[in-house]
Amino acid sequence: MFRFVILASCVSAILCCETLLAQKMPREDVIDVPAVGEGLCVSNVFQSNMVLQRDKPVPVWGWADAGAKITVIFDEKEQVTTAAEDRSWKVQLHAMPSSSEPRVMTITGEKKTLTLENILVGDVWVLGGQSNMEFPLDRIENGQLEIVSANYSNIRILTIPAANGPDNKSGFPRLHEWSGWFGQHYRKGDWDDCSPEIARELSAIGYVFARRIHMATQIPIGVIDASRGGTTVETWTPDPVLRKVESEQVRTLLAEWDKKVSAWDAKADLDARIAKHSEKSARFEKEGKEMPTNEQEPSDLRPGPAMDQNRPGNCYASMISPIAGLSIKGAIFHQGYNNCFNGTQGATMYQQLFPEMIKSWRAAFNAPEMPFGILSLCTEGAVQTLDNYSEMMFNAGPYIREAQYRTFLEFYKAGDKNIGFTSTYDLRRRWYHPQLKIPAGERIARWALATQYGFDKDVRWKPPIVEGLEVEGDRIVLRLDEPVSAVDDGGPILGFAVAGEGRRFHPATATHLVTGKDDRGRDKTDQKVLVLSSPMVANPIHYRYAWGRSPLGNLQANRNTDIPFATQRSDDWPLENIPLGVLGDDAPIQLDRQQRRKVEEALREQDLARRLHEARILIEASGQN
Repeated sequence: MFRFVILASCVSAILCCETLLAQKMPREDVIDVPAVGEGLCVSNVFQSNMVLQRDKPVPVWGWADAGAKITVIFDEKEQVTTAAEDRSWKVQLHAMPSSSEPRVMTITGEKKTLTLENILVGDVWVLGGQSNMEFPLDRIENGQLEIVSANYSNIRILTIPAANGPDNKSGFPRLHEWSGWFGQHYRKGDWDDCSPEIARELSAIGYVFARRIHMATQIPIGVIDASRGGTTVETWTPDPVLRKVESEQVRTLLAEWDKKVSAWDAKADLDARIAKHSEKSARFEKEGKEMPTNEQEPSDLRPGPAMDQNRPGNCYASMISPIAGLSIKGAIFHQGYNNCFNGTQGATMYQQLFPEMIKSWRAAFNAPEMPFGILSLCTEGAVQTLDNYSEMMFNAGPYIREAQYRTFLEFYKAGDKNIGFTSTYDLRRRWYHPQLKIPAGERIARWALATQYGFDKDVRWKPPIVEGLEVEGDRIVLRLDEPVSAVDDGGPILGFAVAGEGRRFHPATATHLVTGKDDRGRDKTDQKVLVLSSPMVANPIHYRYAWGRSPLGNLQANRNTDIPFATQRSDDWPLENIPLGVLGDDAPIQLDRQQRRKVEEALREQDLARRLHEARILIEASGQN
C-alpha cells in the first residue's frame, strides 16, 4: 500500500503570518508553510479557494499573540475575539446558504491582516481510508478521460499531508510530499480549484464522487482527502476511545503496542545500524569496492513504534485532529486491506472498532448524525470459480467485508438515516489496487444523492437486505426486502454456498421461489425469495454469499441497477475451523504455516470431491441418452 514520506520540512523562518502571498500564488510556486507559525495566522484548513460548509455555523480558528484582538469578516458580517494564553483563537460564522459567488475573508490582528480570496459556500466531504481511496485519478482505468474533462471551478480540493505520532495535532503543514510508490512529489495541504492539472493527483473515488454530486446539484463541493495507504481501522480511531472498548481482541492489541513502544531503545537501534554499516563498509573495502555515496554511517535516533502510522490512534491524532471541529457535510470511507492479516480475531476486532471509529469521526466534526458512506474492501488475487470455490473461501477478506456490512446494518436498522454502504467486490482486478475506481465513486455518490440531496425517487443505492431465513429440509429459503436477480447475461444466480453441521461449504444452486403457474403454464416466481440447495449438502443449516477475496457473485437489485447483494453469512463459524475436524476438535485461533497448508489441502480435496460427483452425474446422464 502507499507509504508516503515527508521530505520537505517546515522551515521555521517561514511564518504563518507571512503566508498571505503564498495563499494567492499558483500551486507550483507555493512554498512550504508550517502547521502553526508565529504571530497572527489561521489554520491551514482555511485558505483561498476553499469551500465553507453551507447551512451550518462555521468555526474559523487560528493563532496570534496572547491577548491580541482578532477580527474576522466574511459575508459582510464581523466576528471579534481575543487570543487566549496559548495563542489560540476561534470565531463562528453564521450559517449561510450555498453560493457560487467567490467571496473574501479577512482576518485582522493588531499588526497584520490576512486575506483569503475566491471562497465558495457549499458542501464539504472528507475522504477517509487507505490507498484504494487515496489512489489518484491518473493511475486508474479511463482516468485520463476524467482528467481532460475535469474543469469544474466550483469543485475545490484539499489533500491532508501524512503525519505521525500519538499526540493530537492542532494543524497540518503545506508542503511537498514524496511518494516512494510513484516516485514523485505530491503537493499536499493546499486548497485548489478543480482543473485537469489538479484533479489528476486527487483520489479517483473522491473526484468521481464530487463530480457526480456537483453535476446533479450545482452546489459548490469541497473534498478533503485525509486517506493514507497501508493503514488499519484502529489507527483511525482515537486512542481514548480504543481504551474504553471492552474486548479481548482490543485489549490484546493495545497491550502489544504499549509493550513495543515501551521496549524501544533508540540508542540500541542506532548502535545496531552503525555496526551493520561498519560490517558492510569492511566487506566492500575487502572486495575493493567503494561504498555507495548515499550510504553514510547512521547518526539519527529513530522514534520507533511510537510514531508508526499504524500504532492505534496515530492517524486519527495526526490527520483527523488537525481538521476536527470543521463544519462539513459528511465522509466516505474505503479501507480494510491492512486488517486482513489476523484471521477471525482480526475480523472480530474490526467489527468491534469500526462502529466506534464512525462515532468518533462524527464527534470530531460535532455532528452526531453526520452522513457516513462505507465502501467495502477491494478485491485481490485469483478469481473464485465453481472449481476452486471452497478453497478460495479460506481468506480473511470476506470476514472484513462482512464486518463492514454488519456495521452498516446495525446503524441502518437502528434508524440511522445517514449511513451508507456499497460493495466493490465485483469491480475486480488481480492487483490489490483494482483500478476500476470510477464505478466505485459513482456508487457511493448515488447514496449521497438519494439520501442527502433529494434524489431518492430518481436514484437507488441501498443493497437488498435479508429479512428472514428458513431451513426447510434440504434447502434454505431467504426472504429479501426487494426483488433481486442475477446480472443480466442469461446465466444462473452465482455466489451462494451452503453448509451443514460439518461446516463443509459447497456452491449452492440459487433460484427464485416458484409460487405457481401462469395461464401459459410457465412458472411464476417471487423475485424477493431465494431458494438455496446443493446435492453435496443433504441438510444445510447456513449460507454464505460472495465469500472469497475475489469472489464469485452476480446477484444484484432488480430494475436496471448494478447494486450488488453484499458479502454476508448466516453462521458465526471462525475461519480457522472450517471444515470441522481438519485440525482436531479445538482448532487454534491463529494458524501456523503448516496448519494453514493442512486446511487448504482439505478444502482442495473438498472441491475435487464435488467435481468428481458432478462428473459422475454427467456421465450417468450421458449414458442414459
